[in-house]
Amino acid sequence: MINRLAFWKKRIMNTDKWKGSADYWQKRYLSGNNSGIGSYNRLAEFKAEVINKFVKENNIASVIEWGCGDGNQLSYANYPSYVGFDVAKEAIKICKKKYKNDRSKKFVWCGDKKFSTDIKADLVLSLDVLYHLIEDDTFDLYMRRLFDSSRKYVCIYSCNDDDDGFCIHVKHRKFTDWIDKNCSDKWELISYIKNKYPYSIEDAETSWSDFYFYSLKQH
Repeated sequence: MINRLAFWKKRIMNTDKWKGSADYWQKRYLSGNNSGIGSYNRLAEFKAEVINKFVKENNIASVIEWGCGDGNQLSYANYPSYVGFDVAKEAIKICKKKYKNDRSKKFVWCGDKKFSTDIKADLVLSLDVLYHLIEDDTFDLYMRRLFDSSRKYVCIYSCNDDDDGFCIHVKHRKFTDWIDKNCSDKWELISYIKNKYPYSIEDAETSWSDFYFYSLKQH
């Protein structure tokens, strides 16, 4: 399987010049494409079910999401206060239009000159993002922002392996190794929830992502 996936990835990369993760997503949204199957239908419902329950049970007052995409996943959410960041300017434009009458939500483009990472929240989310961070330095910066912007909890919904992806914008990473190396002194895994619809090559509405909830250690 890995050899076949590597073959297709090499073939695609030879025909489409890669200009970085941010460029890929900006062009994707500009072309009219969306955030992908993981943010729609039963997968979106499953993610919302898990996160909304966590928000309620832990009295979460504020949420930050790194990689808000087109905002469709957010339509299932129950968050008191929300800030969504994204590297794609078009994604932010879409979200601002979609939620223009909702004052509890704010959207920020990471490429803005006024962009700041000083903002913090009780819960910080990364949903179906990590395996789209192709460049190592982009991945490292993203992970640092993810944990630095949280006051209490971090929720990661992703695969956790080092297998090659099957297309140009996918690179699987065992992100727990990064956390163990860089965050284990301050953060601990408190919950792991398997996907209700585990990946199947025969079913598009499945996912290789699972939930990992981290909590800031009490000293």
